[in-house]
Amino acid sequence: MTSSPGAGRASLGPTIARNWRTWPREVARAWRRSLQFRTIVITVVLSAIAVVATGTYMSISIGNDLFQSRLQQVLVESKNAATSAQTIFDSSDPTNGASTISLLSSAKSAIIASSSSRLIALLATPGSTTDSSTVLGFASPELAPSGGVISDQLRAEVVSNPDGVQQYWQSVSLPDDQGGAAPGIIVGSPLTIPGAGSFELYIGYNLSEAQQTLVFVQQTLWLGGLALVLLIGLVSWVIVRLVVQPIRMAAETSEKLAAGQLEVRIPERGEDVISTLARSFNGMADSMQSQITQLAELSLVQQRFVSDVSHELRTPLTTIRLAGDVLYDQRETFPPATGRTAELLHTQTERFELLLGDLLEISRFDAGSAQLDTEPTNLVRLAEDAIDQMQSLAEQSGSDLRLVAPGGYFEAEVDGRRIRRIVRNLLGNAIEHGEGKPIVVSVDSDERSVALSVRDYGIGMSETDAERVFDRFWRADPSRKRTIGGTGLGLAISLEDAALHSGALEVWSRPGAGSCFRLTLPRVRGRMVGASPLPLEPQDAFGEAPAVAELRPPHAGHPAPRPETAAAPAAEQGESADV
Repeated sequence: MTSSPGAGRASLGPTIARNWRTWPREVARAWRRSLQFRTIVITVVLSAIAVVATGTYMSISIGNDLFQSRLQQVLVESKNAATSAQTIFDSSDPTNGASTISLLSSAKSAIIASSSSRLIALLATPGSTTDSSTVLGFASPELAPSGGVISDQLRAEVVSNPDGVQQYWQSVSLPDDQGGAAPGIIVGSPLTIPGAGSFELYIGYNLSEAQQTLVFVQQTLWLGGLALVLLIGLVSWVIVRLVVQPIRMAAETSEKLAAGQLEVRIPERGEDVISTLARSFNGMADSMQSQITQLAELSLVQQRFVSDVSHELRTPLTTIRLAGDVLYDQRETFPPATGRTAELLHTQTERFELLLGDLLEISRFDAGSAQLDTEPTNLVRLAEDAIDQMQSLAEQSGSDLRLVAPGGYFEAEVDGRRIRRIVRNLLGNAIEHGEGKPIVVSVDSDERSVALSVRDYGIGMSETDAERVFDRFWRADPSRKRTIGGTGLGLAISLEDAALHSGALEVWSRPGAGSCFRLTLPRVRGRMVGASPLPLEPQDAFGEAPAVAELRPPHAGHPAPRPETAAAPAAEQGESADV
């Protein structure tokens, strides 16, 4: 199988384009995550700005100094040349025309000798000379009047001489030997030739050498500035590396400590501030390791104590339970006071046995020995079983249990025993605080998660109480009497069971609006739970919705549907079911 070169070139272009498009994201990520990168970039940018500003100022200053120096030199030479020419003209005989032409040649030589420039023009002033005197003027090709190098403004200033100044100058562009243009200065001075009239002397000076000097100085400044910026960047990289490396090492060490590697430490070198930081950090780590180890040992002792006590109490509790059952069965033959004592003994023994079971379960969670026995489970069926078990207790409290299952992917890999215990705990809690109002159990799922919520319309809780509702042995109202004999550990165990499944157990509650507990589990064991298919805050949280109004206890003329006829068929079809 072969490929054409054109195909390779066609695929290279989009790849390069994609790489270019990813550069801004990579730079932004490096800026956010790297202190070293930020420090170097800021240092180099500020240094570059300072170098550019300094170089620009120096370049302008040097250029101005070079121009002013050359200008003063040009003015002195031009003045000397004009003085020499005027002296020659003043010493001439105005009656001899032939001698005037000879004097012009002598004056031209004197001007060239005094000004070191061959760009000379002697022009007759219009209106101040005779026609025969006009031919006495001369000009170098570069300064020919037709060339436009000598501007009319400069000639007007030289002719008018408004301030009595004998010299006037102007910056111009002079043609160079390569046919281009070079910077230059034209200096004009008025002259008088006896017997011929007024003339204007113009001398041109080429500033290309000064320009070359300025360009050389500018190049040197910019190259030196670039080298300085690179050197500053290199120095800042070295310094920042020396400073940031210990900080990075401290960050890595702190991450390892947070991950449980309590033995890691920062190497201590020298006696500077960084080594002082390392010693202080290591001292803090030693203290933290000692305290964590001590707390871990105390926790193990506490767990072992709870487990041992729970196991040791099993045997006498079993004996008491057997004896109490015998007395409870014979309570009808006892006097009323003795019979009542037998009933109280039986009830408290059962509660004591439940408490021991919960303590053992809590000790397993604390010791990390709790295990999952998962299998594909239909949460709708599981909820139906839990509702059936709690139905008689709900009827005693006057609450109506309803199951709402909209449909979807109901099966999930869960430990049925633990999930059933969670549902029973949530139902018992709803019955306990539901004040005889309806209790709605909702089950829904999507491709990643399955959720079950228990909604009651009882007294509700404040936000502060809702934050502590999963604490062990915590009660929102300690004076409130328990009606179903709870141990105070049900919700704490439910939270541990949910976490063991990599799921979440959450609560929403408002005073007077009831509560909603939501259990969200991954459908596949080992996956992280996604977004819950059920909302945590009910739609009827702050007002009675029509669907909820139908769940209110029946009154005269509105009998409630029979649970036996509403639950099973709807659950089998994956539709909403009321139990």
